[in-house]
Amino acid sequence: MADNSEISENPETSEVSVQLKNTQHPVKVRQHIIFYGNVQGVGFRYRSVYAARSLGLTGWVRNEWDGTVEMEVQGSKTDIYKMIAMINKGNYVMIENMKAKNIPLEDHEYDFRVV
Repeated sequence: MADNSEISENPETSEVSVQLKNTQHPVKVRQHIIFYGNVQGVGFRYRSVYAARSLGLTGWVRNEWDGTVEMEVQGSKTDIYKMIAMINKGNYVMIENMKAKNIPLEDHEYDFRVV
């Protein structure tokens, strides 16, 4: 039997059951996010790069003239949420609000960078 299954037997009834494990990869998404709050001049962009690269995410981040930070990030939603939590744990960073929307995937992007 393949490694993606689990076999169990009930000793009282001798019934055998096979349960397939979830072998699907997480769905990849790309999000465009605007961050509001104390997000400029506090290491937000470089913390973003570190967090994204450690989680295998791709995309970019940049400061905007109005004091917000704009980001496009691609990967699983779970990893994107982890990245945001890692950024927000930083000293002086305080994300007060963010607006996110799903956008089309970028096929040939292999890194996360400050632009």
